[in-house]
Amino acid sequence: MNDNIKKEKKEISRKDFLKAGLLAGLGAGVSTAAVTISRNNEGEYTDTGEVTIKEIPDFKTIKIDDQSDLLLKMQQDVKRALLKPLEERKWLMIIDTRKCVGCHACTIACVAEHKLPPGCVYRPVVTENSGIYPNLKTQFFPRPCMQCDNPSCVSVCPVEATYKRLDGIVEVDYDKCIGCRYCLSACPYGARTSDFGNYFTDNTPEVQEYEKLTTFEYGKLWKRDGHGSPIGNARKCNFCVHRLDEGELPMCITTCIGRANYFGDANDTESLVYKMLTASNQIKLLEEMGTKPAVFYLI
Repeated sequence: MNDNIKKEKKEISRKDFLKAGLLAGLGAGVSTAAVTISRNNEGEYTDTGEVTIKEIPDFKTIKIDDQSDLLLKMQQDVKRALLKPLEERKWLMIIDTRKCVGCHACTIACVAEHKLPPGCVYRPVVTENSGIYPNLKTQFFPRPCMQCDNPSCVSVCPVEATYKRLDGIVEVDYDKCIGCRYCLSACPYGARTSDFGNYFTDNTPEVQEYEKLTTFEYGKLWKRDGHGSPIGNARKCNFCVHRLDEGELPMCITTCIGRANYFGDANDTESLVYKMLTASNQIKLLEEMGTKPAVFYLI
């Protein structure tokens, strides 16, 4: 990469971008040059090795065996994964569409967990109808971020605000994001949204205080106020990385009433998701795009 372009790209700030009006025009100079250059930007999360190992206490009053609830088993899988350095983990999600009843509990739980505003939905549930009456079939496809091994959103970001961690999770650095929305266009799954600063109680006598509460994403507290981050930023599912770091499952996994979601470390041969990798009825969405998603579906 040309050193001058690289230096100039790093100096673009959120303020300069909005000031220059690039959000409306998506037009010029450095940004255009930057998005034409392919890069992987892997490993922005710099902590590796022993410092990333975390031991979470086991349940003392609950016995976990083959007859235990799937959530308890997967919870143990997550705890075991944290005993390894971050770079040795590979988070994987499997969704069994045969069990999904389209209740949208995962969608609502995600909104509540991240205090998402209008227009920001990290995990919608897509409904697909097929067949000819009276032989009709309905399937539901929850659609989180695919946490791709080859994410198209990373390569188009002109300021390297989007990056892939060594454990496979694709994150967004809100402090760097300039709101250009190139990543929204680049994602073939439509898994990214933009925070426009709206509230559900807009156009009422008063915006309710519960909508102004701080959110906790990527290990930081964010207060949606004025024009500061995350307002104006690209936002997306992050496998509830703030929960994973504490040995907890993503919120969408814990709230599924049909136990249609599976989660764990694909590098752990004892994990539930690893054992399910050989299922013959699995598919990945848009495999032909070459993104290599880390979310599988059982059909």
